[in-house]
Amino acid sequence: MLLLEVISGERLAKPERGKMRVHKISNVNKALDFIASKGVKLVSIGAEEIVDGNAKMTLGMIWTIILRFAIQDISVEETSAKEGLLLWCQRKTAPYKNVNIQNFHISWKDGLGFCALIHRHRPELIDYGKLRKDDPMTNLNTAFDVAEKYLDIPKMLDAEDIVGTARPDEKAIMTYVSSFYHAFSGAQKAETAANRICKVLAVNQENEQLMEDYEKLASDLLEWIRRTIPWLENRVPENTMQAMQQKLEDFRDYRRLHKPPKVQEKCQLEINFNTLQTKLRLSNRPAFMPSEGKMVSDISNAWGGLEGAEKGYEEWLLNEIRRLERLDHLAEKFRQKAAIHEAWTEGKEEMLQCRDYETASLSEIKALLKKHEAFESDLAAHQDRVEQIAAIAQELNELDYYDSPSVNARCQRICDQWDALGALTQKRSEALQRTEKLLETIDQLYLEFAKRAAPFNNWMEGAMEDLQDTFIVHTIEEIQVRQLVPQRDQALIEEHARQQNNERLRRQFANQANVIGPWIQTKMEEIGRISIEMHGTLEDQLTHLRQYEKSIVNYKPKIDQLEGDHQLIQEALIFDNKHTNYTMEHIRVGWEQLLTTIARTINEIENQILTRDAKGISQDQMNEFRASFNHFDRDHSGTLGAEEFKACLISLGFDIANDAQKRTGMMDAEDFKTCLISMGYNLGEAEFSRIMSIVDPNRMGLVTFQAFIDFMSRETADTDTADQVMASFKVLAGDKNYILADELRRELPPDQAEYCIARMAPYTGPDGVPGALDYMSFSTALYGESDL
Repeated sequence: MLLLEVISGERLAKPERGKMRVHKISNVNKALDFIASKGVKLVSIGAEEIVDGNAKMTLGMIWTIILRFAIQDISVEETSAKEGLLLWCQRKTAPYKNVNIQNFHISWKDGLGFCALIHRHRPELIDYGKLRKDDPMTNLNTAFDVAEKYLDIPKMLDAEDIVGTARPDEKAIMTYVSSFYHAFSGAQKAETAANRICKVLAVNQENEQLMEDYEKLASDLLEWIRRTIPWLENRVPENTMQAMQQKLEDFRDYRRLHKPPKVQEKCQLEINFNTLQTKLRLSNRPAFMPSEGKMVSDISNAWGGLEGAEKGYEEWLLNEIRRLERLDHLAEKFRQKAAIHEAWTEGKEEMLQCRDYETASLSEIKALLKKHEAFESDLAAHQDRVEQIAAIAQELNELDYYDSPSVNARCQRICDQWDALGALTQKRSEALQRTEKLLETIDQLYLEFAKRAAPFNNWMEGAMEDLQDTFIVHTIEEIQVRQLVPQRDQALIEEHARQQNNERLRRQFANQANVIGPWIQTKMEEIGRISIEMHGTLEDQLTHLRQYEKSIVNYKPKIDQLEGDHQLIQEALIFDNKHTNYTMEHIRVGWEQLLTTIARTINEIENQILTRDAKGISQDQMNEFRASFNHFDRDHSGTLGAEEFKACLISLGFDIANDAQKRTGMMDAEDFKTCLISMGYNLGEAEFSRIMSIVDPNRMGLVTFQAFIDFMSRETADTDTADQVMASFKVLAGDKNYILADELRRELPPDQAEYCIARMAPYTGPDGVPGALDYMSFSTALYGESDL
């Protein structure tokens, strides 16, 4: 009973003073009852055996006392006493060569383990470098003597017993080692302080890495947008249809190959930002404010500019292709008409300049006149073609046809030739008429002769007229027309086939688009319902959403197939489709929004799970928060405005005019305000502005559900504070107001020690020494209460 009082520091019941066996048994029972009251189960140990001097039972009871009062309270990282003590030994001796503690028997036979424990905490007591593994007796005796002399640890073991035994007694070793653990309890406080600092620094380092990753990803994405927008805004047209179609193909590559990874990067950027903000709130750190121009809103605005330029670019490409198609058609029409006209005019100038009338008879002159009159009629008929050629050339000029100079030159040659033909025609007409009059006079002189030779003359003139009539070349033109008719028929057949194929392509695209478009819309609505309804736990919702994500990703081949059909439509120069209201642009935008929405929603649920687990929110509380949020999220956008948020909080009983309650969340600002009011908050404008600065650090005017639950659970979080970290540094510094680099390197892992040394300001207090570092300002800076 006296042993138990000394070792436990408590008073036991008054012992029996009698010397009889019954009194002894009573006293032993009181001792055993006290041991049992400390939660120790005594197996097969009875008071009678102890009183009767049973050595085995007595030793078992003594071991139970040692285990309970000397070892059981030892705990490292929530392990059992034995495992905790072993883990402590392993960690303390890890830097020492030839020491490998795996148990409480043979690992200690060479004595180096005991010496390493002493040297780790009191390096001045043992020269560890002079110890040898092959001299266990010296090592053991050195450790036992130093422990007894300087650490007030009794020499419980004999070196000879340990060295001479194949397997030293485990309980004896544990008991002796536990004495070292308790002797170095002050050092254990330093280790606990170091562990706390390491955890805090690990959180900060992870957060800083996330911030760096966000900044780099944001910079890369903005730089890509900056490079891409000028390309999309370049409206310098190409001269040929082939070149413009290559531009269209480049744009298709951009949409299919280059943009989709950037869509994922943008989505990942938003997810990383939201996850980072959640982790910062959970660890009681200030919200992350990206560099100027790299806010999520800045990324969204830049992306909007990209998509605006993209939409305008595609419209411009299609309009240019339409223009070039029209130009190619007009140019071909110009060439055909010009070629026909040039073929018709070939030889006409030589014919008109011919002086055949000078040697012709009167009848020949009359025939030439008739022929000339026919030519004049034909010339008048060709006037329309020349005017059409000039009109087409004019239109080509107005539409900025790239080969306008050659068109203009050809048109000018045709017009000049036409004017020349007109002048020559007039000149020949006048010459023929003069000659006719002259020959008519001569004819009178031959009249009498003619009368006498009438039969012969009649026959001759008839023959000449017949021969002259066939010279008007009607027969050749008829032959040429008959050749053109089948050519035209073939062109119409080919065009009919092309239009049939175009109609097939339209229907093929429309049939798929009319399925895919509604499917995307349905999935968007279903994801929205899953994220706002309260069916099952957050894990159930997460599982459901991941199943949706898988089904959405598996749908991608249908999008790719539709892209292929759209490419065929563009290559066929089809610009309208009456069979569907969906364009490929609609489908692309919808698909990208769907992928972004599912990824963002999954991230929101994951962050809610993080928040719930970190702050101990029950499922019922989560359901209550969600119900309040949904009530004020009337447009089902997943966000609340300021006034709605305020009303929502008031509905949940918050009195925002009272500074004692400080919590924060996220909706559109008006929604958030309404929500606060519905929770019972008395919302003064100044207090509500303060809350909005917490839940909406980016000043977007919206409060998400994630920020909302962060606000609602803010006071329940068990997080480290700047004061706690400061106190931990004070332990490592030996109660000084500053700490030295060597102390940091001794107590912290290398990377975290150097992290602190690089960021701690020099200590400027009057008690400082050279190299002193200010851990106080560093601690407050970790939590945003000052600047690093």
